Amino acid sequence: MGQFEIWILLSALVGLIGAGIFAYQIKNKKVANNRAKEISEHIHQGALVYLNKQYRVLAIFIIVVSLLIAFVPGLSWKTALLFTFGSVISIAAGNIGMRIATLANAKTAEAVQENLHQGLKTAFFAGSVSGLAVVSLGLIGVLVSYLLFKDIDVMFGFAFGASSVALFARVGGGIYTKAADVGADLVGKVEAGIPEDDPRNPAVIADNVGDNVGDVAGMGADLYETYVDAIIAATALGSISMATFGPDALFLPMLLAAVGIIGTLIGNAVVQYFKHPKPHVVINAAIAVANGATTIFAIPLIYYILPGNFNVFWALLAGLLAGVLISLATDYFTSYRYRPTRYIAESAQTGPATTIISGLAVGMISTVAPIVAVSAATLTAYYFAGLFGIAMAAVGMLASLGITLATDTYGPIADNAAGIAEMAGMGKETRERAEVLDAIGNSTAAVGKGFSVSAAALIALVLLISFSQIVGLEVINLLSANVIVGMFFGGLLPFVFAALTMKSVGKAAFKMVQEVRRQFKEIPGLLEGTAKPDHRRCIEISTQAAIKEMILPGALAIIFPLAVGFGLGAAALAGFLASSMTVGFLMAIFMANTGGAWDNAKKYIEAGNLGGKGSDAHKAAVIGDTVGDPFKDTSGPSVNILIKVVATASIVIAPLLLL
Repeated sequence: MGQFEIWILLSALVGLIGAGIFAYQIKNKKVANNRAKEISEHIHQGALVYLNKQYRVLAIFIIVVSLLIAFVPGLSWKTALLFTFGSVISIAAGNIGMRIATLANAKTAEAVQENLHQGLKTAFFAGSVSGLAVVSLGLIGVLVSYLLFKDIDVMFGFAFGASSVALFARVGGGIYTKAADVGADLVGKVEAGIPEDDPRNPAVIADNVGDNVGDVAGMGADLYETYVDAIIAATALGSISMATFGPDALFLPMLLAAVGIIGTLIGNAVVQYFKHPKPHVVINAAIAVANGATTIFAIPLIYYILPGNFNVFWALLAGLLAGVLISLATDYFTSYRYRPTRYIAESAQTGPATTIISGLAVGMISTVAPIVAVSAATLTAYYFAGLFGIAMAAVGMLASLGITLATDTYGPIADNAAGIAEMAGMGKETRERAEVLDAIGNSTAAVGKGFSVSAAALIALVLLISFSQIVGLEVINLLSANVIVGMFFGGLLPFVFAALTMKSVGKAAFKMVQEVRRQFKEIPGLLEGTAKPDHRRCIEISTQAAIKEMILPGALAIIFPLAVGFGLGAAALAGFLASSMTVGFLMAIFMANTGGAWDNAKKYIEAGNLGGKGSDAHKAAVIGDTVGDPFKDTSGPSVNILIKVVATASIVIAPLLLL
């Protein structure tokens, strides 16, 4: 290995060591409340049962696709090997996050009894285990893929494996968590009038399991594939830009990811030592410091790697600033600290219909800022450094992904902690403190989703460029009938995909609602608190529905580009990719922000505003939140992955379109 490869590997290993230290600290924290410990174990076991069943299905998919890639004439066994490698690391990244999250939930509930900052640190550092593991494993995976064959084209097999697993993980986890959440809310909170996370509710454990398999394991696989797709696509463009930027250009994306890991560790130090009464201030400071440190480290790196080509830094900075602006805009549209979400809460005073109408309006208008930011970053990056600059803008947006994913994973851990505090009877003050962390987690999750989707749009654009170069397309003729048809199908796919995932949640939630109603009716003393619910049956319903319903949407993501590419040709497939990227970007942002705003409008009322819990406004807000659940946690994030899966699948089959 050369000096660059050694530095990349060392940085990734430092990230893994940091993750190990945080995991060790979390593991050594004690849980004194036996009931909290018991509930946490139920959640942990439920998550493992689901993931093990999902992995068996994924194993079949990975084997079949690997064999097809290996033995179809025109493709390569090297691509097949890297597809398998990318898939396995994606599974590992999600699994690590899930295990630490289920280990930390009860410990966060106990830490928050001491004070709010202790609870924040416990949840955040558990999230950092996931964040650092994802970026470190991702970077090692990309580096090993390069070192094995020194062939950039076959590295897209690694990206395709990561994207495919992420899609199934996101869809399956999203269906699981929202089936349980909708069932728990509709019957428990709306019909029975019992509090959220009440131990009498049969679906409450399944709901907490869902937070982990959807928003931790699913999110980990999601951002892992976003990260590696960006690095690989930028490396590919760097390899063909060496005449302009020098022979080391292909190493720059990996080196920038490496300094991002160091920046993430510095950001974590902010959470450790910066104490502020408002936890969201601490989190925002950590993100700002991580991004700032990464930017500062990038300056001498680019000077050294690309002498005489410092304009690449401005392209990188454009992507990083776009990510910051998107995060701020998403926070504005989804946090109840600001007017849009409070407007939805106020609309709830006149019923569910106005709640839904106002939420849809807020979600639609929230797409403006991400589109403007990504467009500005694209134009700026291209002006300074051409197509390679656009790729570097995507890397800049994701360089400090470790800290972003930490804030994402923090959210479901805080949510679980609030639920455990309620179910274990840890007291009103503990529950209220945990709810403060949970409300911030909803905003950080929404910010993370907006950030991830926006990064996905830039990455999809870079992948489209890579595909066009492989098949020899310099322009896409919009007057070609085949291209127009390809664009129609590209725009259609996100709608069909979102419809299938929404329908799947509805079907699974229907079964869950029936089961919760049955238990309330047939188990004597359940509502009175003198009998225990059957949590296992609800976990089984979510598990079976998620495994079954994830297959068709995942298959369509592979079938559509194959059908368009082989049926209409390479140019039509390029049009398909451009259209799916545009429509999917808008739809994913709209759905994620709408769902997040509905959720926090409900929490704003639950905080004692506009009548508080139990009021008519609260009941209307719960219905809005229930509609928003599959928006923000199933369909929206899955569409985000979809636009990259179709792009990486298209690149893998691109050599066949030349035959």
